[in-house]
Amino acid sequence: MIGLIFGETNFPKVILKKVKKTKRKHVIIDLTRRKIFKLEKNSHSVSIGQIGKVIKILRNNKCKKVIFAGKVKKPNFLKLKLDFKGMLYIPRIIKASKVGDAVILKEVIDIFKEEKIKTLDSLYLTPELSLKKGTYTKVKPNNNDKIDIEKAISFLNMINSYSYSQGVIVRNAKVLIEEGTKGTQDMIKKTKKKQNFLNGVLVKLAKKKQDLRIDLPTIGLKTLQQCKKAGLKGIVLKNKQNVCLDKKLLIRTANKNKMFILVK
Repeated sequence: MIGLIFGETNFPKVILKKVKKTKRKHVIIDLTRRKIFKLEKNSHSVSIGQIGKVIKILRNNKCKKVIFAGKVKKPNFLKLKLDFKGMLYIPRIIKASKVGDAVILKEVIDIFKEEKIKTLDSLYLTPELSLKKGTYTKVKPNNNDKIDIEKAISFLNMINSYSYSQGVIVRNAKVLIEEGTKGTQDMIKKTKKKQNFLNGVLVKLAKKKQDLRIDLPTIGLKTLQQCKKAGLKGIVLKNKQNVCLDKKLLIRTANKNKMFILVK
């Protein structure tokens, strides 16, 4: 039995599909605000403040290992329903929330460790979703693209170790915008197309000192479509530290639009 602790985004849905296909016994802890998984078998909708309830569910189902997938947004702590363990652990979670959403999950993982529950890599069941080093498209980065890429990487390496920023957009060697608390899609939406040709890159890297078991930089077809609309030429990820959804369709669409997908 494995525990699936799911937040927002499509990544949890892909994992669940794989779990069902392999007929692996599982229990779902649904942390989404819209209770996305409420109709799934053996699914439990809880809040981040009900740590005791989550631990009880896992133990009742004899789950000693869990996988986290998807994003858990910062809750309204004043409206949280807390159980006994929730009251015990909530100060730690509130403190973590001040750093960023991903750090909330990191704190929950630490709590689980104290409770003898092991957290597996989010790609444990779906390693095929992680891209390895290489260029996956017919279009390759030219010299100007390479300058933008290096600028982006240097910028991300300089920012605070526990920043919520995983992404940055660079065009003509200039940082246009970095990822904020609202995520990648919001960042891309704020980027305006400047020329009639594609120019500029989106670079997404795991944060420094990030727990690589959770919250890996994720891209999918929607990410690519937004980049095209913003006039960006390519997307750059880091080797084995990424989640790529709809891979075949993503690459096919990138080729059609003369864009590149590069993994360094």
